[in-house]
Amino acid sequence: MKEKIEYIKNKTIQFIKEEYKSLLLLLTIFLLFYIELPYKVYTPGGIVDLKSRVKVENGYPTSGVLGMSYVSLVRGSIPYVLLSKLIPDWDLVPEEDLKYDNETLKERMAADKIATQESIDHAIFASYALAGKEVQIESENIFVTYIDERATTDLKVLDQVLEIDSQTFKNTKELKSLVEKHQIGDEVDILVKRNNKEEHKKAKVFDLDGPKIGIAMTLTYNYEENPKASIEMKQSESGPSGGLMMALSLYNSLVEEDITKGKTIVGTGTIDRDGNVGEIGGVKYKLMGAVKNKADIFLVPKGNYEEAIEIKKQKNYEIKIIEVSTLKEAIEKLKEE
Repeated sequence: MKEKIEYIKNKTIQFIKEEYKSLLLLLTIFLLFYIELPYKVYTPGGIVDLKSRVKVENGYPTSGVLGMSYVSLVRGSIPYVLLSKLIPDWDLVPEEDLKYDNETLKERMAADKIATQESIDHAIFASYALAGKEVQIESENIFVTYIDERATTDLKVLDQVLEIDSQTFKNTKELKSLVEKHQIGDEVDILVKRNNKEEHKKAKVFDLDGPKIGIAMTLTYNYEENPKASIEMKQSESGPSGGLMMALSLYNSLVEEDITKGKTIVGTGTIDRDGNVGEIGGVKYKLMGAVKNKADIFLVPKGNYEEAIEIKKQKNYEIKIIEVSTLKEAIEKLKEE
């Protein structure tokens, strides 16, 4: 046994001596990709065909494609940072620009996941209402998604707010009303759910155009809808910019007329419960992704339209770009195509 160990040892030493240059090269390559600089790299994205993600019970079929466009965000390892200096459509962004000053990038990404769920909930409500289908809000879930740097509190981003001073509430309006009953300098007792555990936290009231505790909140909803619907998202997908296209996909499954008419329709834009479409970031990369996937039409919020048209001219794209402000307007314009 001792001789065998000695033999293996000698062979290993011999291999290292003979192949040390190759080993050093492999180690260098590994470190280049492993070491991450405080940057991210934006690259042209792609599309998600929502037929595989949006499910409506006994829903109508879609002949074309309703695609949700996305941006590819690459980690800031040294090779990708260097490539961003060489490739025109790759943009280097400092991590600090992707988050608020008083939060971590991990917290911002987690908040974006909640924003995704909010977007799904808004898409369900807006599309069902427009299609004349039954949808009722059963309850609201309120999450902390931003804490002002002036706030004095031990709340954290992603805390689910359950009670204010031992009082329950049905919506954010009632929550704000409970806070605004306090005087400046008062301390508010807040029951939250954090990591599936209920905990009491504190926040001091300060003057911010009235009594405030300095938090921003995002709502998700529990619905009772008929027919039943579901939208699946991958763990790596986050943010609210898919709201418009999710709502369109739901609507198309709820009504008999197919608004795609066999075309590949890609788009982006946030949506609220009333069907209003809001502008987004990264429209350049999303338009590139749509073109790469041979889309016929690109739907874009009013606030991003001029930028999208400018990119189309610069790159001589043939794709048709349609500006929309509401879900209803998007449907009407697609019916005219």
